[in-house]
Amino acid sequence: MTHTAPTGTTTDHIPDPDQAQRRVLRVLVASQVFSGAGLAAGVTVGALLAQDMLGSTSLAGLPSALFTAGSALAAVVVGRVSQAHGRRPGLAAGYLTGAVGSAGVIVAAVLDNPLLLFTALFVYGAGTATNLQARYAGADLAAPGHRARAVSTVLVATTLGGVAGPNLAAPTGTFAQHLGIPDLAGPFILSGIAYALAALVLALWLRPDPLLLARAVAERTEAHAGPAATGDAATGEGRGGVVLGALVMVLTQLVMVAVMTMTPVHMHDHGHGTAASGLVIAVHVGAMYLPSPLTGWFVDRYGRMKIAAASGITLLAAGVLAATAPDDSVALLALALALLGLGWNFGLVSGTAIITDTVPLATRAKTQGTVDVSIAIAGATGGMASGIMVAATSYPALALTGGVLSLALLPVIAATAHRR
Repeated sequence: MTHTAPTGTTTDHIPDPDQAQRRVLRVLVASQVFSGAGLAAGVTVGALLAQDMLGSTSLAGLPSALFTAGSALAAVVVGRVSQAHGRRPGLAAGYLTGAVGSAGVIVAAVLDNPLLLFTALFVYGAGTATNLQARYAGADLAAPGHRARAVSTVLVATTLGGVAGPNLAAPTGTFAQHLGIPDLAGPFILSGIAYALAALVLALWLRPDPLLLARAVAERTEAHAGPAATGDAATGEGRGGVVLGALVMVLTQLVMVAVMTMTPVHMHDHGHGTAASGLVIAVHVGAMYLPSPLTGWFVDRYGRMKIAAASGITLLAAGVLAATAPDDSVALLALALALLGLGWNFGLVSGTAIITDTVPLATRAKTQGTVDVSIAIAGATGGMASGIMVAATSYPALALTGGVLSLALLPVIAATAHRR
């Protein structure tokens, strides 16, 4: 397959990769601040909106399942568009689709139409997929020893919007009521605007395109020094790395989404208001993204395997604490959700680094999109199963099951490390 060099460049005269990487990271950081706010809306009130419309706790996990299922389809599309045309059009289109989904949720709430709500939530999931795909763009031009830190820089930018979003649930709800919109749909006004702004930032300023420039650099290097100089992983090792990296991210996503989805519902059922659940989710989202620079440094310094193992142990601690926290203790639930977010962060950064290390540039974006489909399916499974399990058993049972399940990472990581 022949790949096109970035617009306005040739393989003999291309922008300096280091300078371009600094610009790329600045633009990605700006877009992620907006997209973080968009991402938080569905997490904070999606389950409550469905519960309010349907009058059933057993289906409260359905919104999470739908927008994560939507993110699965979007991950494929964004990955393929990025593979063919570069990161800029792929990511911008993904965020714009998320904004359309947000608008659909608002219309569904006004019309009290559950079918439209579920369709719109599916479309809204494109924003979630794009938010995750952006981390790969941060690593395209990074040196191998700095890839985890580059991924982390993009992830941490999500923190500002991600923490602000849930805490704006109550004010945006009030604003929505003034407009004649149900208060639980208020955060989706914020998400629609935020996703549209993220798309605009990328469309205007993500130049040169990091993936296209990385290919041009690799082609120039290969032309001057031969194929071995490009550093692509061997086929067998690459496949093994993809499987391991995907497994780490899939399992951490499954556990995180399941417990996170039902926490606001659990709090609501025990008398806590939207502001309290918004605070807990804000702490959770902060823990998902804020530690990223430190996590990236740990992954680059101590290795992918050790931090991947740490994710399993941290998720176990989160599950045990969430299961044993008193129903009236917002502080302990917030701590449990913070550990849940941290465990997810460890898994995502280490898993992403493993994938990027082992997939050649020629198929990188397509493979990354496929891996993110698995992550999205895991999230959809966790979101859907969480409501059913809580209805059949209890929230503590769900949290404890998730914590124990996360330990499955340890023997796989140990076996892989032994083979190497």
